[in-house]
Amino acid sequence: MGLRFRFAVISDPHIALPETIWDSPNRFHLVEVSIPALEQILDHLVTLDLDFLLLPGDLTQHGERSNHQWLAQRLQKLPFPVYVVPGNHDVIAKDGAGPAIGFDEFPQIYQGFGYGDGKTPYYLTEILPGLQLIGLNSNAFDEAGNLLPVGYLDEAQLTWLDDVLPALQSDLVLVMLHHNVLEHLPGQSQSPLGQRYMLRNAAALIQRLEKANVQLLFTGHLHVQDVARQGSLCEILTGSLVSYPHPFRVLAVEQGDDGRLQVEIHSQHLESVPDQPDLQGFSREWMCDRALPFMVKFLTSAPFNLPLAEAQTVAPGLRHFWATIAAGDPQFDFSHLPPSTQRLLEAFNATDAEGKPQQIDNSATLVL
Repeated sequence: MGLRFRFAVISDPHIALPETIWDSPNRFHLVEVSIPALEQILDHLVTLDLDFLLLPGDLTQHGERSNHQWLAQRLQKLPFPVYVVPGNHDVIAKDGAGPAIGFDEFPQIYQGFGYGDGKTPYYLTEILPGLQLIGLNSNAFDEAGNLLPVGYLDEAQLTWLDDVLPALQSDLVLVMLHHNVLEHLPGQSQSPLGQRYMLRNAAALIQRLEKANVQLLFTGHLHVQDVARQGSLCEILTGSLVSYPHPFRVLAVEQGDDGRLQVEIHSQHLESVPDQPDLQGFSREWMCDRALPFMVKFLTSAPFNLPLAEAQTVAPGLRHFWATIAAGDPQFDFSHLPPSTQRLLEAFNATDAEGKPQQIDNSATLVL
């Protein structure tokens, strides 16, 4: 009891060396800034008194070996421990594909960043006396070795959790994985677009964590700043370093003698990189300029299910919608939309149980 520690979270950095960058006309994220952005933030973090750093997946652009190797070498230079887990962009096929690594290579490359034996794709490590971190692999593959479009914990990990969690009852346990366990958007688990960012068998993990009194989860993947709570669980989702608003988090946790946790969350945003002096403005408009096809698909999918013609009419007035969601703590004015659409979208405002504005996604003090 009486634990105190301070750490940072950088998610979805999508590291891309210049010679590996590939373009897509509709992508929201700016892999071009991945390396200067990470360098700038790491330079800042080393000035802080941190105990460790978490990176919850999508470490590279698309699993390229050279990008993984660059990142591992860079992280080795830091004065504090770093822990990683794989995201869907880190291992795109079980046996690798072209320049991309295979699944077995990930724990080899990141041995020492949580992975002790360089073989097992999940781990338990003691960060500080009384503080444990569980890193899970939420990537799964079909029989042909193709990556599944959703997150999934295999039976080996669930059985392993059944073995290790009971032995950790006297310790504080943090859990990190790439895919979301709790919903971070209204109806996320029911939406085809939202489901691909979630753990398909989340209920199996939640049941085990609640039984073991594990409270804190750290995830990425959705490129959104959000804090979600369900029962005793609190999941802190961190947006992508290469996507608006280019966030990272510094957290301070204090455990009282009664076991309760006070979690102070402070989020910061990268304001500029050498080639983009106004990264925030440029990146927001980059995202908004590419929003129309996404918003049409978003509105025609569950839970909205708008007819295509209506979605095409509504979508242009929502060009800033996803950028506002990504920034966290969204507050919208939908008065320009038809009343039926207004009612559906109002659920995306950040409010508490009484319907009052609530801002906990970026900076807050939570008591768990």
